[in-house]
Amino acid sequence: MYRRILQLAILTVVLTTQAEDRLPLYQRAMIFGVPHVVQKPDFCGEASAEMYLRKLGENMDQDYIFDRSGADPSEGRGVYAAELATALEKIGFEVGPVWIPLDDEDQLDSEFRALHADLVDQIPSIVCMHTSEENGDEHFRLVLGYDSRDDTVVYHEPAREDGSYMKMERERFMELWALQGQFQWGVIRLRLDPVELEYGDQADNRTKADYAQHVMELREGLEEGFTVVVEEPFVLISDAHEVEVRSHARRIVSRAVALLKKDFFTSDPEDIIDIWLFEDSESYRYHSEELFGHSPDTPYGYYSHRHKAIVLDISTGGGTLVHEMVHPFVNSNFSGCPSWLNEGLASLFEYPTSRSGHIEGLVNWRLPGLKKAIAAGELPSFEWLTRQTDDEFYGEDPGTNYSQSRYLCYYLQERGLLVDYYHAAYENRGDDPTGFETLKEILEVEDMIQFQREWQGWIMDLQTEG
Repeated sequence: MYRRILQLAILTVVLTTQAEDRLPLYQRAMIFGVPHVVQKPDFCGEASAEMYLRKLGENMDQDYIFDRSGADPSEGRGVYAAELATALEKIGFEVGPVWIPLDDEDQLDSEFRALHADLVDQIPSIVCMHTSEENGDEHFRLVLGYDSRDDTVVYHEPAREDGSYMKMERERFMELWALQGQFQWGVIRLRLDPVELEYGDQADNRTKADYAQHVMELREGLEEGFTVVVEEPFVLISDAHEVEVRSHARRIVSRAVALLKKDFFTSDPEDIIDIWLFEDSESYRYHSEELFGHSPDTPYGYYSHRHKAIVLDISTGGGTLVHEMVHPFVNSNFSGCPSWLNEGLASLFEYPTSRSGHIEGLVNWRLPGLKKAIAAGELPSFEWLTRQTDDEFYGEDPGTNYSQSRYLCYYLQERGLLVDYYHAAYENRGDDPTGFETLKEILEVEDMIQFQREWQGWIMDLQTEG
């Protein structure tokens, strides 16, 4: 009898132990109702954050997340973990330690327990892990639950259209979650614990994320040896030395944009404009044909509205760069701007300076040809100049359209009238599409023939500065 009782006791212990072995290690936890968002290229972290923000009723998209991260759009990529943490903390999440070193496998289990505990408390996590292989690309996913019935981790996959509430075996999840750092293994986890969320909204205008996505597209077909620099609202692409490219971006593009917008233009160009700076004439001509199927008809550079690009031989100097930058600004800010004023402003600022914080043009190489035409009596009237169509201005140029337009703008500048004239011409564009009547009003003259005689005398007295 005693032996029978002992056998039953042993059997009870065995069965109990086996039952306990079959019990799940973690309880079921799930965060329901999180919308799924498909990421933009390389924006897996940004999209993961957007998903949970939507769950919280916030209208902050993945572009907004990128813009809050401080990532450089010139690099053409999505955010790294530290940058994503910066964005989330600015928005108002407590993310915890982002990189957690692992000393052994037990610590990996400990980190999963912490992740699971947050899920029980309805706090999701963004994790960075390998995509599908232990040594594959690193990728952000939004972890939303754990299912104890099949020991799986539940997550949103931003890279897939059908990536809502996907499952992965916990053991496999742990394998892909552990990353090789610079000195040791570790895991990356960003807790999405909303402490005090800021008010945010999707941007109505172009964002840094737009530039990052644009640079990604550019890099897909870009030859090696090219540098890409974002200098809003332009993107510079060049085969010149990187130091030189960044110098052009800072000293020429950034400065000119600020000054042009200060006096003339209220809005950036509607599209992102690429500035292709080729290091010499050979590269300029080769790449013009290769990229745009166009053999340039100028040795300096040109603006292509069709390709949304400025194309230059930068070895000829930076003057053409500012000249061509004016055109996309005019196109976006002054629809129907007469050709003479468009080219007059652009030509004026091809030799620019800054005086008292305002952009001005200096006397330049176009002056001798203009003087020669005046001396030969070959200069057309201002009325004829201003009333030319685009085809007439560009296709039937007697050789003086650019210089005459430039130095008419230069005269207005020197009399302190250019900025006022530009804005008045814009306001009067419906009734005075050529700008000629507005010119008479700003100059306060009735006899434009007599004015032109006086202007020509003034031109003949000018001396070339550059």
